[in-house]
Amino acid sequence: MAEARRIVVKVGSSSLTTASGGLDADRVDALVDALAGARRQGERDLVLVSSGAIAAGLAPLGLTRRPRDLPRQQAAASVGQGLLVARYTASFARYGVRVGQVLLTTADTSRRSHYRNAYRTLDQLLAMGALPVINENDTVATDEIRFGDNDRLAALVAHLVHADLLVLLSDVDGLYDGDPAAPGTSLVPEVRDPAELWGIEIGSAGRAGVGTGGMATKVEAAAIAAAAGVPVVLTSASRAGEALAGGATGTYFHPTGRRYADRLLWLQHASTPQGALALDAGAVRAVVEGNASLLPAGITGATGRFSAGDPVELRDPDGSPVARGLVNYDAEELPRLLGRSTRELAKELGPEYEREVVHRDDLVLLRRP
Repeated sequence: MAEARRIVVKVGSSSLTTASGGLDADRVDALVDALAGARRQGERDLVLVSSGAIAAGLAPLGLTRRPRDLPRQQAAASVGQGLLVARYTASFARYGVRVGQVLLTTADTSRRSHYRNAYRTLDQLLAMGALPVINENDTVATDEIRFGDNDRLAALVAHLVHADLLVLLSDVDGLYDGDPAAPGTSLVPEVRDPAELWGIEIGSAGRAGVGTGGMATKVEAAAIAAAAGVPVVLTSASRAGEALAGGATGTYFHPTGRRYADRLLWLQHASTPQGALALDAGAVRAVVEGNASLLPAGITGATGRFSAGDPVELRDPDGSPVARGLVNYDAEELPRLLGRSTRELAKELGPEYEREVVHRDDLVLLRRP
């Protein structure tokens, strides 16, 4: 942890705002103090994924609690995002650190060209000495195209920027084997395998009611990052400095997998399928067990409205998803191709039809062999 040179830090709304909404300047300054101190510890790049825009906009709009309807959430985000970044800008200025705002939706990350642009922007900001502050673009995101919580967004950003460490900050100092407020519960100091957490009751959002996440979303995000080779520390915002200095605080999630292609991580965890392809049993075996591309001959049906390059779900004969991939055809093209060999299609329709419906390099499994 102390040797990490590129670190993504995520902080939740409850760690930055009052229970009634509005930014808590002292909390923001305390977090910035910890982040600025970590930057001074050698040549370290920091990326901050910060919730708080909607919560910050509540009080100025006369709202006493986070609204449930999307239009008012978007209105609060519109007001609050400016206040949030202005507060960070002023606080980091005390240390001579420039801040760069980056707002993302899943639409910005589910296509290769878009996430490459996101990477280039973030990498250039870091190269120029700025500290990126990332948030989901709640002002324009809809229920259908949103990450849902910034914990998952932080895990994806950690992989995108090739981070050495992800730090998830909460209002709880780690993962407990029960309700932290209940007597007899204890901190889980480290997790080497997600299976170790089976049977542990993991809570939802906190009492403040200003955020969307909770411990469950943080554990899910930690699993995503760890599976992609990024270690994770889960602790409280008040102990951010200790975590960034490599201190023994919170819960440490060991990496459980290797880093793999960026587009596949986005495809699995950030993309929204625009349709579904039904596979016969042979195609399921070829894709899941044989690491093969999906050919027209193994497809029995297609649903949805999608274009070439869109993510689609691959389903077995029972309708259960087995994989997700980027399709090479428009939805209107597929009906006349289904169940036919590529050789037959090339002979009848031309050589451009002698290709996979989903290439194995653009496919991630949702079911393990």
